[in-house]
Amino acid sequence: MISYEDFAKLEIKIGTIIAVEVVEDADKLLKLTVDLGEVDEEGNSKPRQIVSGIRQYFEDSQELVGKQCPFLTNLEPRVIRGFESQGMILAASADDSFALLHPSTQLSAGSKVK
Repeated sequence: MISYEDFAKLEIKIGTIIAVEVVEDADKLLKLTVDLGEVDEEGNSKPRQIVSGIRQYFEDSQELVGKQCPFLTNLEPRVIRGFESQGMILAASADDSFALLHPSTQLSAGSKVK
């Protein structure tokens, strides 16, 4: 069990996947470029790179482009196969089933999950 205060430390936002690349020589990895509604100091969109082990669930990884999913955004960055991952996509699995989570309606990139 964790306290509500511990749970409240998690920053989960809706992101829109804008590009997907296969990580070569890695059977499970995809490099996602995700719009989380963040901008740089000039006001330009600043997407994040998120490396995820979900490749085996998608015959055509390009079907992910345009999808909205929740992402854990305040996770400490981690280098995976030479690529910095700046968050984590949230998904669910049971036995041999796998599912990405999606909002029931289109939301602005960066919308907070409450």
